[in-house]
Amino acid sequence: MAAFQICLQVWLTSSLLANGLAVAGQALLACAFAEKNMNKVISTATRVLRMSFALGMALSVVVGLGLYFGSGIFSRDPKVLQIICIGVPFVAATQPINSIAFVFDGINFGASDFAYTAYSMVLVAGVSIGSLFFLSKSNGFVGIWIALTIYMILRMFAGVWRMGTGTGPWSYLRK
Repeated sequence: MAAFQICLQVWLTSSLLANGLAVAGQALLACAFAEKNMNKVISTATRVLRMSFALGMALSVVVGLGLYFGSGIFSRDPKVLQIICIGVPFVAATQPINSIAFVFDGINFGASDFAYTAYSMVLVAGVSIGSLFFLSKSNGFVGIWIALTIYMILRMFAGVWRMGTGTGPWSYLRK
């Protein structure tokens, strides 16, 4: 349990950095939408998504190396440290996914697409909770991290889907 909490807290803390970028993107996009400047909307969304990917990749390296080599600051128990090493690939590999998912949330909030975000989160949560129950029972610690990875991939996919299909506030992209 200690190893899971250490990995989870590092994962959540690094995700807050991506959330900060999402909030900035949300404010910039809301301003561009209010001005009805669709070129500014496109350039801002593109720039923020690129920045989120770069941030996610950087966090992946920093968090992965930091947690792998620095896990001793959290615990001296060899079993806890061994389990943390099992969780490091999940914590590190999901950073770009987390960053993009959070930024897509921010972009959709900036576009005032609150209903889609809420409904997609309910659907994503339903699928993720099911996978969490199944995978945690069958694979334990690794299963929980697989389920969390599925959760974040589905969140990212929901954002990609909305913008990619050009629906809702993104309908002008189809023109």
